[in-house]
Amino acid sequence: MNQETKINDFVIRFANVNGTGSASANALFTKAVFRMGVPVTPKNIFPSNIQGLPTWYEVRVSEKGHLGRREGVDLMIAVNPQSMKKDYADVASGGYFLYDSSKPLPPGYDRTDITHIGIPLMNLCNAEFTDARQRQLFKNIVYVGAIVALFKIELDVIEELIGQQFKGKEKLIEPNIKALKIGENWVLENFDVDNFDLRIERRDLLGDKILFSGNSACGLGAIYAGATVAAWYPITPSTSVVDAFAKYASKYRVDAETGNNNYAIVQAEDELAAIGMVMGASWNGARAFTATSGPGVSLMNEFLGLGYFAEVPTVLIDVQRTGPSTGMPTRTQQSDILLAAYASHGDTKHPLLFPASPKECFEMTAQAFDLTEQLQTPAIVMTDLDLGMNDHVTEPLAWDDTREYKRGKVLTGEQLDFIYKVSTNGNGSRGKLEDRSRENGSDSADAVLSEADAQPLGDQNLTQPLEQFKGKWGRYLDIDGDGIPYRTIPGTHSTRGAFVTRGSSRDEYAVYTEDADVYQRFVDRLARKWETAKELVPGPVFLSGPPASTGGQFGHSYSAIWPPPYGGGSDLGVIFFGTSTDAAIEALELLADEGILLDAMRPRAFPFGKAFRDFVDSHERIFVIEQNRDAQFRSLMMIELGVNADKLVSVLNYDGMPITADNIFRQIKDKIK
Repeated sequence: MNQETKINDFVIRFANVNGTGSASANALFTKAVFRMGVPVTPKNIFPSNIQGLPTWYEVRVSEKGHLGRREGVDLMIAVNPQSMKKDYADVASGGYFLYDSSKPLPPGYDRTDITHIGIPLMNLCNAEFTDARQRQLFKNIVYVGAIVALFKIELDVIEELIGQQFKGKEKLIEPNIKALKIGENWVLENFDVDNFDLRIERRDLLGDKILFSGNSACGLGAIYAGATVAAWYPITPSTSVVDAFAKYASKYRVDAETGNNNYAIVQAEDELAAIGMVMGASWNGARAFTATSGPGVSLMNEFLGLGYFAEVPTVLIDVQRTGPSTGMPTRTQQSDILLAAYASHGDTKHPLLFPASPKECFEMTAQAFDLTEQLQTPAIVMTDLDLGMNDHVTEPLAWDDTREYKRGKVLTGEQLDFIYKVSTNGNGSRGKLEDRSRENGSDSADAVLSEADAQPLGDQNLTQPLEQFKGKWGRYLDIDGDGIPYRTIPGTHSTRGAFVTRGSSRDEYAVYTEDADVYQRFVDRLARKWETAKELVPGPVFLSGPPASTGGQFGHSYSAIWPPPYGGGSDLGVIFFGTSTDAAIEALELLADEGILLDAMRPRAFPFGKAFRDFVDSHERIFVIEQNRDAQFRSLMMIELGVNADKLVSVLNYDGMPITADNIFRQIKDKIK
């Protein structure tokens, strides 16, 4: 077919059988495109069984830098008879259908609007390899060699990748290179590649960007945060978070002199046990976390309520998948929003962080450890299968060796002694701070409590003098008015401080009570803490107007790889978060081409602060893009901000596949009419 050549702008989908070794072969294509400096994003669409069911690996190449999923397939690599009928139908008009011609196509595969490319993959492998398993595995490399020829990919790039993939297993390099060249040579000898209308050409569009998965970034972010304990129960799609933590901990959490591990990883008997271990470790001063998905969060609800009410720092990474119940374990959604925000019975609220890239997975995981200790409450990082398990082009992860952990209000043994020693002056009455100072031969309180003693664990000097405790420390006493009490770590003092806690009602001094006024005072303080949380969580990012424009109330401040030209002070707004971001940005460009301009906001956290509310108040109608059936983020806005339902228009995707720009574009355009 003669049509305009698409250079660095197409979608290729590999249709394979799960468990046949196709994943690593298909990833070679993605990595080769990335090495050639062209923006690329892969989506691994796999079943929840170990072997046998259909699996797809979809790669979008976009010179413009659109990293969201796109509808339509320009080249289908169809090597799975089970899914071939569907795969054939999914090829876009003008596209290509590459198949194994070792056997003829069944009747009905006769579309005239696409080009059929038959390559005898199995026959080629049978002729060159004798082992049955090798024949199957190298079949994947043969078709990679074929597309190397079709796209005119630089062969040395693929060969270098194969060498790196099998480093330490050198005997596998030669047969893989052999299979690669078998496919390449067959295409060059039997197909006029100049008539192939898809091309990959080297560019320099990526700079120092990396290709990294969100789960790996979360695992490394936990290391960066100072985590030393992880407890979890394996569940798709979060297991690789702890796998990554284990990988990096074995390098960065080992005593250089003794070789001893300075970390602990526990595979618990279930999710409930896992979060209990995390809370116990956190209570005792370690930075600890767990990673799970929706079913695990459901099981963890009871402990999350305990963490909220007993005020125990707890970090949870929720890699969301479809539900309810088991749902589709290997498909993606943003459907744990309400579950996570209000996890557990009673009046509970938990800070949520919404990363949109591996870089933000790294940063927000580290930030979650700071937030959970500053606020003394569970904090949940809300990623999903698409972001977590797929590789994404992202900015480099910045590691600052001078970074100090923000551990919040932690009292030392010296501070506890100071509080109690000024409680009396020897005759049973309250003593004065200066009385204690003169005992040390000084008129200054610094002689009693040095600046170093005041905050040896990090970030926050005492907001009020210790004498505000009036001679008796209270674990749940709010002397600063921000709802956050001062905590202690067991063992910092032999007799003082908190050693145990409980989930039942207690007063400011942790004494059990069922007094109605005391209980209400306690939960009102937790509400004050929630107001403080609004100031600590990361604020939203706003988009308005083309990059060179100063129009629009909020200005164009979105730091993307390729800033999109759209918008401009519209009375229409759009909100998107997490992995909806890339598709949403592309959709805004498509809408702008039609003359539809919208201001946009990307929330990065819950609770919602003033900037979030100002955006909502400043627009007449707001489209809320999310990947769940029940518009959970929209519901969260209505609950927390009291926004009128008519003002918020839902743009939803909940089939388990990553949302596309085409889908968003159609829904918004239809609803604007």
